[in-house]
Amino acid sequence: MPQMAPISWLTLFIAFSLILLIFNFVNYYSFLPKTPEISQKTISSTSMNWKW
Repeated sequence: MPQMAPISWLTLFIAFSLILLIFNFVNYYSFLPKTPEISQKTISSTSMNWKW
């Protein structure tokens, strides 16, 4: 809209960008994946003989 000053567009852009970054950081660091210890043992212990 031409009635709005450019500084308000800049502050809105910075505010929404910071909110987006903070939201992404919180979502990324709040997820803790479980290490599959059982699946690593089964893969390493089984032999890889292909039945062709």
